[in-house]
Order: sequence, then structure tokens, then C-alpha cells
Amino acid sequence: MNSDTRYSIGELARRTGLTVKTVRFYSDRGIVPPTDRGPTGHRRYGVQAVVRLGLVRTLRELGLDLATIRRVVEREVPLAEVAATHAEALATQVRALRLRQAVLTVVARRGSDPEEMELVHRLAGLSEDERRRLVAEFLDAAFGGLDVDPGFAGIRRSMTPELPDDADVAQVEAWVELAELSRDPEFRAGMRRLAEQHAADRAHHSRTGGVRRDPVAMVRDQTEPVRRAGVDPASAEADPVVDAVMARYADLCGRPEDVTLRCRLLARLEAANDPRRERYLRLLSVVNGWPAPESLAPALDWSVRALRARTPA
Repeated sequence: MNSDTRYSIGELARRTGLTVKTVRFYSDRGIVPPTDRGPTGHRRYGVQAVVRLGLVRTLRELGLDLATIRRVVEREVPLAEVAATHAEALATQVRALRLRQAVLTVVARRGSDPEEMELVHRLAGLSEDERRRLVAEFLDAAFGGLDVDPGFAGIRRSMTPELPDDADVAQVEAWVELAELSRDPEFRAGMRRLAEQHAADRAHHSRTGGVRRDPVAMVRDQTEPVRRAGVDPASAEADPVVDAVMARYADLCGRPEDVTLRCRLLARLEAANDPRRERYLRLLSVVNGWPAPESLAPALDWSVRALRARTPA
């Protein structure tokens, strides 16, 4: 293409796929100025105008304002610097849109009233510091005073949600429900009971120097084969399994197997079997991008029914 080639405004519009009105608009604002004027006074543009209009069109489609585009085409500011700034701004807008979508999705699914919608919106819009304070308050209610034990520090970390900056709609939805759940007084009380039971078991092992085994995990491992085999937890066929579970738990606690110990294990399993606890862990896995946890509900349901059938009211 000859560098001396000149185009009328109509020819330039055809070459760039823009309208004459659009080309004139950019020309009037000095973004794509004419190279010269013809004998009749009409504007004429050189080949560089084709390139410049292509850049202007792309930048406009990417959402840049005219003032910034002018600075870019005049090389007053590096294109890479402008791109980085606008990419960051767009990321902020995307996060805001995801937040709005999540709130509206939750409200629509629940059929929320205005008060609940306000709560959902507030929880979804918490800053990182506000989210951390809310979670810390919940974990303090559950583990406060108990987490001097290093084992509890690990449990606390494993139950801490970390909503990422680029969270998708599912993660924001999960965070909102998790935040609501963590504010539930009954759920907090249940988690506290479970933590205190766990602390009591750990206290024994710290005194005796024995190897700690989580009773809930032990019960699951002992009962899962017969549960999968379809054994009725109240049947005589389940007796040997329950006896083995109680013998193992008595060994873990360093106490004789009796009704009191059976009631203690039953209370431990009932606390662990709170569906809200499992829901919290599932929501946590979504927020943190972890694999979904295995459900303990079937094994715990079976074990609770088996112990209740063999424990005086």
C-alpha cells in the first residue's frame, strides 16, 4: 500500500467497517485527524488512519474512554500500562456482578422477603476483614478456651472458610449460607458440645500418653461394613459389632464399658450427626474449592440407632 495514498472519509469508513458518522466523530475529536484536505476542502486520510481506527475500535470495544484512547494513540502512555489498569478495574466489576448474581439467585430460590434479602446482601458484601471477624466469632464460640491444645488449632484451621477474590457465583452462594449457619445459636451450641466431648477424650490421652483415635472415625470404620451389608442396627446380628465398638471406645477412654460410657458415646455420635455440621463442611468445601467431604450421616445414623436400641432411656 502506497504511503502517499489518500482516502476520503467515505472510503476510510468502508475500509474500516465503521460508519461515516463514527469516523467523523473520531476525526472531530482529534483522535484520527485528517492528513490533509483535497482541492474541494474535503478531508483526506492517509494509510495510517486505517491502522489507528482499527486500534481505536478495539479499545472502545474493550470499554476504554475517549480521553484514554487519545493518550494511547498519541503514545503519551504505554498501551500495556493502560491494559493492566483497565483489566484490574474490570476484575472489580466482575466480582461485583458475581456478587449481585449470587444474591439475586439466593433470594429467588428462597422466595425471600425484603428483610431476608437485606441480610443476604449484607453477608455477601462483607469485606475480607468483616468475613474473618464473623468466622473468628463462630470458631471462638465453638473452640474458645479449648484450642490451647495443638490438635484444636488444626481443627480450627480446617473449618475456616477463605472466600477467594475471584469467587464464582456458587462460592458466593455457599459463603452466604455458611455465614448464616455460623450465626445460628443452636448450631454454635451443638458445635461447642462436640468440641468439649472431643477435648475430654484428648485430655485422657494427654495424661496417659496413649495414641489418640477419634471415636467418631473409629465408629464409622467399625460399623460401615455391616451397614453396607444391610444389617439391621437393632438386630441380634449387630450385637458383636456394637460390643466391639464399645470395647474399643472403653480402651480409648481408659474406662470400663458400662451404661454411662455407652451414653457418653451415644451423645458424642448424636452431636457429630447434626445435619447442620455436615452442611457446614459441604459449604466450606465449595467456598475453599476443596473436594466434597464424604458423608458420615449413613454410618452415624446406623450407629446411633444401634446404641439407642441397647441403652436404657
